[in-house]
Amino acid sequence: MTGKPAYAYVIYIGSTPEAVWDALTDADLTASYWGHSNVSDWRPGSPWRHVRTDGSQVADVVGTVVEAERPTRLVTTWAEPADAERPDKHTRVTLTVRPHGDIVRLTVTHEDLPDEEALAVVSGGWPAVLSNLKSLLETGSPLPQAPWLVPDP
Repeated sequence: MTGKPAYAYVIYIGSTPEAVWDALTDADLTASYWGHSNVSDWRPGSPWRHVRTDGSQVADVVGTVVEAERPTRLVTTWAEPADAERPDKHTRVTLTVRPHGDIVRLTVTHEDLPDEEALAVVSGGWPAVLSNLKSLLETGSPLPQAPWLVPDP
């Protein structure tokens, strides 16, 4: 335990573990519900990038694949590109995909956050992204408006 803030979120999705895994790791699918493409070969030790879909090819987040056990577990480090070579600035995301009866339980744990401000950002971001993922997998379309673009009242 590092003593740094951590965040966990669980969502249930009417899908299969394989389809959820693909939605988390396929660049075209992540682009459709996240607005970024997750780009990697998803092998442990490989780099991954969270690349904007606006054509700029800018990576807003970079990291390393720590574990990849299709379709049940994906662990990656996350860092801003400027901090890519500073492991002390990396956070860690664990995605666990489990069958739950005829549906899937997806658990996201985001650890080693630097402070409470970062915790507030990820606690707003993950539910929005995963709601869009759930909608895509259950209906074939993401939500009509990306939740993170809607201002709070």
